Amino acid sequence: MTVVAPSAKAVKQAIQWLLRLRESGSSPALLQQCEQWRSARHEHELAWQRVIHLHQDLDLRTIPGAGVALHTLETSQRRLHRRQALKLLGGVALVGSATWLARDLDSVSAWASDYATATGERRRLHLPDGSLMQLNTRSAVDLAFDQQQRLVHLKQGELMLTCSEAQDQTRPLLVQTQEALLEGFNARFVVRQDIACTRVSVSQGKVAIHRPGNGQVQWIDSSQHWRLDASGAQRLDRVDMDPMAWSEGLIVTRDMRLHDFLAQVSRYRHGYLACSDDIADLRLSGVFRLDDPEQLLQLLPKTLPVRLRQRTRWWIRVEHMA
Repeated sequence: MTVVAPSAKAVKQAIQWLLRLRESGSSPALLQQCEQWRSARHEHELAWQRVIHLHQDLDLRTIPGAGVALHTLETSQRRLHRRQALKLLGGVALVGSATWLARDLDSVSAWASDYATATGERRRLHLPDGSLMQLNTRSAVDLAFDQQQRLVHLKQGELMLTCSEAQDQTRPLLVQTQEALLEGFNARFVVRQDIACTRVSVSQGKVAIHRPGNGQVQWIDSSQHWRLDASGAQRLDRVDMDPMAWSEGLIVTRDMRLHDFLAQVSRYRHGYLACSDDIADLRLSGVFRLDDPEQLLQLLPKTLPVRLRQRTRWWIRVEHMA
């Protein structure tokens, strides 16, 4: 089974329909026309759902300047590079939301992905072979399931895969990232695509690492954590965060730097979140719920000598308690 993504033309048409509905106040006549367009072809409905998905992620009702992103994407026909798009956005959005928009323009590829998650969203999906795939925040994957293979292409973000050898022994179940091809054997494992590396953690079973241009196979056993980059594969003796906890809606830290903790929390919320350099190395251990990142941040002054300086809903800086 191969899932076909909507064409760029269909996505552009969906954007145009969304903009027309917003400008008209969703008039009944225009809504009916849009419904007719959506029902005309399956590709139209798929494109519509993906545009609505990102529209909800942008939260156009509350984020200043976010609507400009859709206009930018429409006029650019999805061919602008990030720097060009930022020039078009310049001067429109407020400080903070502009930073957020710039970052999320990198996630536009989610529109052309088979499955994707918005900021703060997590999804559970059953693949065509019965394997369970869970997607973390800001993630996008493509599927290529045919008679020869079962391939999950992790384009961005993070996934957890639970697979069984008994499900299909004739076709390998593979996860492709920028750095490697991973094969699971009766395994439950997490794969995260970072900017310059792939991180893999296995909680049960085994995972084989196939590197491009390298005929050798490396194995990741249960309870092991690895980092894969251009220089090779490195086993990590210690991790400061439970890599599986997000699937249960948690961040579980173990003597984690405050700077790194805030970087993780920022993946689940919009806007600017950072700390001053003088407190970046403060250590944090605990269990934190992901469902409400803003409430999570309010716990920091209760556990560390810090205060939250908040300019807007989307701009928070953690500083030393004076």
